[in-house]
Amino acid sequence: MGCAPSIHVSQSGVIYCRDSDESNSPHQTTTISQGTATLHGLFIKTDAADSIPSVLAYQSRQPPPPPSAGPRRKERREPGASARARAPRCCGVEAETQTSNASVKQASTTEVQIGPMRLTQDPIQVLLIFAKEDNQSDGFWWACDRAGYRCNIARTPESALECFLDKHQEIIVIDHRNSRYFDAEDICRSIRATKPSEHTVILAVVPRTSADQEETSVLPLLNAGFDRQFMENSSVTACYNELVQIEHGEVRSQFKLRACNAVFTALDYCQEAIEITSEDHVIQYVNPAFEQMMGYHKGELIGKELTELPKSDKNCVDLLDTINTFIKKGKLYKSHRDEKYTGDNSQSESHSFKCKNRRKDSIDVKSMTSQSSDAPSLQTQRYSSMARIHSMTIEAPITKVINIINAAQENSPITVAEALDRVLEILRTTELYSPQLATKDEDPHTSDLVGGLMTDGLRRLSGNEYVFSKNMNLSHSYLSVPNTINDVPPCIAQLLDNEESWDFNIFELEAVTNKRPLVYLGLKVFARFGVSEFLNCSETTLRAWLQVIEANYHSSNSYHNSTHAADVLHATAFFLGKEKVKGSLDHLDEVAALIAATIHDVDHPGRTNSFLCNAGSELAVLYNDTAVLESHHTALAFQLTTKDSKCNIFKNIDRNHYRTLRQAIIDMVLATEMTKHFEHVNKFVNSINKPMASEETSSHSEGSDCECTANIKNFPDNQTLIKRMMIKCADVANPCRPLELCIEWAGRISEEYFAQTDEEKRQGLPVVMPVFDRNTCSIPKSQISFIDYFITDMFDAWDAFAHLPVLMQHLANNYKHWKTLDELKCKSLRLPSENN
Repeated sequence: MGCAPSIHVSQSGVIYCRDSDESNSPHQTTTISQGTATLHGLFIKTDAADSIPSVLAYQSRQPPPPPSAGPRRKERREPGASARARAPRCCGVEAETQTSNASVKQASTTEVQIGPMRLTQDPIQVLLIFAKEDNQSDGFWWACDRAGYRCNIARTPESALECFLDKHQEIIVIDHRNSRYFDAEDICRSIRATKPSEHTVILAVVPRTSADQEETSVLPLLNAGFDRQFMENSSVTACYNELVQIEHGEVRSQFKLRACNAVFTALDYCQEAIEITSEDHVIQYVNPAFEQMMGYHKGELIGKELTELPKSDKNCVDLLDTINTFIKKGKLYKSHRDEKYTGDNSQSESHSFKCKNRRKDSIDVKSMTSQSSDAPSLQTQRYSSMARIHSMTIEAPITKVINIINAAQENSPITVAEALDRVLEILRTTELYSPQLATKDEDPHTSDLVGGLMTDGLRRLSGNEYVFSKNMNLSHSYLSVPNTINDVPPCIAQLLDNEESWDFNIFELEAVTNKRPLVYLGLKVFARFGVSEFLNCSETTLRAWLQVIEANYHSSNSYHNSTHAADVLHATAFFLGKEKVKGSLDHLDEVAALIAATIHDVDHPGRTNSFLCNAGSELAVLYNDTAVLESHHTALAFQLTTKDSKCNIFKNIDRNHYRTLRQAIIDMVLATEMTKHFEHVNKFVNSINKPMASEETSSHSEGSDCECTANIKNFPDNQTLIKRMMIKCADVANPCRPLELCIEWAGRISEEYFAQTDEEKRQGLPVVMPVFDRNTCSIPKSQISFIDYFITDMFDAWDAFAHLPVLMQHLANNYKHWKTLDELKCKSLRLPSENN
């Protein structure tokens, strides 16, 4: 495999084709650079006439002689108008070379793929070793010409060895028909004794046997180093077929092996610890870095199973135990899988065979460290550190999951391994709980709605800052409210008598309280749950606190006002009254939930987080564009509470109770931020719903009436999930309210989004939810999208836990209402018949 041939004219006028290597370096060399292997063919050309060995070098486009006549020496020596020249004698044998006046035939290179490597194979070189010219040597000569191979002829053992060491031919043809001139087997042995011959195919030409003669054994030839034998046949076509078969068989395979040697050389120099094992975990190769990390020489490792590696002070015992554990798990799985696919079932056998063939069962490479280092002086210290890292116990749970999946992959069928690859891809993303949206063209309402609610304004504009037109100062203005809950006007008291019902009409309370329903409903609900008693505060302090909080809701907002806060408080109190919820939470949790519901949207500007971030508002800057409003609601609520002793409901409780209560309130309010919606829902399903369903099934099968919730929910983490889910459902419970209330809330939230879109256009800001254009928006479509994407799954999970049949019935009826309007392409909130 040399470079493209070069035609040179020597000083004596001899024309020859040569690509020698004065350095005697092998054709295939390896260059190591940062763990990579590069293949090079190194050749140095010379014009010196006296450097020509005693061989014939010939390439010609002269057509071979007619098949009937066979090639003759005269035709090769004098092919047409050819030039003839003599070269100096070498090793006592005359060297001749001839070339046609026509251009020399250019042999093409071949591309070969081996794994991820793409290699270029240079034209094949052939060495013919024949003491005398005859029809057989001519046949191979012309066959090489037809195939585009570079061909050399040597007459003596000495010149043959010299030529081979110079050019490293891929194919050698030795005349083994008689031993009068040289011993063919001795020549073969002498060539095989050299290093380059391990990638060379040697062919023995043997005499043709007569029909009555028994064919001789090939074993003596194989023992001498020959690879094949060729029965004497001077036909150019027969010789050509033989050479081409060798090229596409043994030569191509040897070429790939030479490339593999380069890879192994690269692995030897790689600073990563690498081992190669069989499918049964028998070690086949380790590189020096692996030896250094494990503390053993390769002779102590090769041929042993990973589980049999001896433990000593020289190696990392924890690392070995980890490896052995995963291997044993893999073997058990493999054994189970093998049993599954064995038997008389041909389909199972076929499936097993396909799975086995598609696996990478020849080599299994494992990298035991993280990154390579370019500083050899630090290598010892680095591998010592890496060994300690493997024994650390600070792994994150997701890391453990990924490691277990990686271990399971190694002994899985290809279909399972590919599926696990996809699982790992998903686990390595940051948005584990957010489903992928359909394209905007498919569902623009859902895309815009979800994009507006679940992003923190990723699109930024410079120079545009949004300043709230509303007064952002802390307000402590007091309304005229009753001294006690017993002092409320009769019309309000009559409405509050029904506050424990899910069908309670918050809009009627809003009307009779002059848009300040939160104080009245808060006093009634807080009294029912004993909030003042728990906080050890007077009803006067509680009333003052409710008044301050409600005063800081913006009544000018169509949706995010104190009526919405009162509605969420009502829903939270309703949920707290359900048996399973009540049995899962303690009194502190109930108080925290009621306070969180009351303050969860205080000082809401009527704009989304995305709007504030895009506008560069002060709040967005303050909270680093992360959960901007939710962080503001909690921070402001505590500021308002603690600023004045008259309304500080926390002033009399123990410091530890206060810290616990405060943390619970903050956690619940932050849970209302929609970017974490799917995370909260999925955690609730996996940690509460599924274990509860499993335990209930087990209890029923055993005929036991034991409470299956006791072992699931009465833990701090599970209680936190329940509280988050409760306030989330209370915050967006509008689609589960009676139809008239649902329609009113839909109109209010749409109006607030319309106002935001109008302002975005005026300010030149990005329009976060383009579908909420008051001139074109279909409110029924937006409600359908909101229910489909956010509400259905969440309330199914919450209903499975808290048992809420009334809510689910309202949800079904309301969804049907919106679907009917959408089918009629009606953009209003009610059917035409209802409007009349």
